[in-house]
Amino acid sequence: MGPNTTISDQLLWQVPLCERWRQDLEGALYHLANCFLLLGFMAGSGVYGCFYLFSFLATGFLCYALWGWFFACGLDIFVWSFLLAMVCLTQLAHLVYQLRKDIFPEEFDHLYKTLYMPLQVPRKTYKEIIHCCEGRVLALATEQTYAVEGETPINRLSLLLEGRIRVSQDGQFLHYIFPYQFMDSPEWESLQPSEEGIFQVTLTAETDCTYISWPRKTLYNLLAKERYISRLFSALLGYDISEKLYALNDKLFAKFGLRFDIRLPSLYHVLGPASSSSEPEAEKEAEESKEPALPPHPVSTSTIQKAPPAPAPSGAAPPAAPARASRLGSDGLASGSPLRSQPHVKAKCSKGQAPLAPTHTPEL
Repeated sequence: MGPNTTISDQLLWQVPLCERWRQDLEGALYHLANCFLLLGFMAGSGVYGCFYLFSFLATGFLCYALWGWFFACGLDIFVWSFLLAMVCLTQLAHLVYQLRKDIFPEEFDHLYKTLYMPLQVPRKTYKEIIHCCEGRVLALATEQTYAVEGETPINRLSLLLEGRIRVSQDGQFLHYIFPYQFMDSPEWESLQPSEEGIFQVTLTAETDCTYISWPRKTLYNLLAKERYISRLFSALLGYDISEKLYALNDKLFAKFGLRFDIRLPSLYHVLGPASSSSEPEAEKEAEESKEPALPPHPVSTSTIQKAPPAPAPSGAAPPAAPARASRLGSDGLASGSPLRSQPHVKAKCSKGQAPLAPTHTPEL
């Protein structure tokens, strides 16, 4: 070999060629090791993909180490294969430790899989959310109240885990709250962080219930610090409030026979309960308008006298009810026929009593 020969030349060009190939194949342990390596490199991403990868790699390198010790009789093959197997086992132990560190109780684990995992929320972020509620699961007995109308302050946000909650106002049923729905999302969204308020509805447990609760001040501090968690709660609360609005709309549909647009704020006052004095009058006017006009009695032409037109009272403003009624009919409903089927609705529209914002809860 010449003095000017480099190491690369020795490796690439000076390697002695194989004079003849071996006729016998390696043992089954060698081929089994290659099969494990092939399966290991087909692993996917994520935590479970790493479990799959390092498990098959560790098994494959152990098979290599046994093959080098018993069949190849090469110390270098055994040492390298054994070291690689130990590295893979160390990685597996680290993954198990990381998962054990993020294990939650059964209720919180089920909550994560139902509500947060579909949104691809990391377990580390979910751990901060659970830490904010101190990891406590609270309970409500049957017919026990979570909040009383006009008395309970709005100082927390709660999420129902099990059971069913009945929401009512003035003793009138509004809707139910089912598992994995927020119990007081409308009240939470109605207040600014610096404002105080009380519940306008009563929440009563119909069955034995369990729930988690975040203190208001603690949760506001977390939302102010973590922007991702703030956006997450904003999306969850918005979806929850829309579900409650659609539940109210379904009750209106079951009562009146037509589905209203929940974006019309004045429609709730039109469909709301009338006062005890005005409702009978409205029904009476509606019934009189439905009565067919009777034909006039025959009168001789000589007795017919033209009555002079009554002078209009001074200072009387022209009524604005037709414009208001036509506006309601064109925006909220496709035609005027549904309003005719409801006497108190027609009476209120004709009197122009629908404000631009709701004043009290509809009667369902």
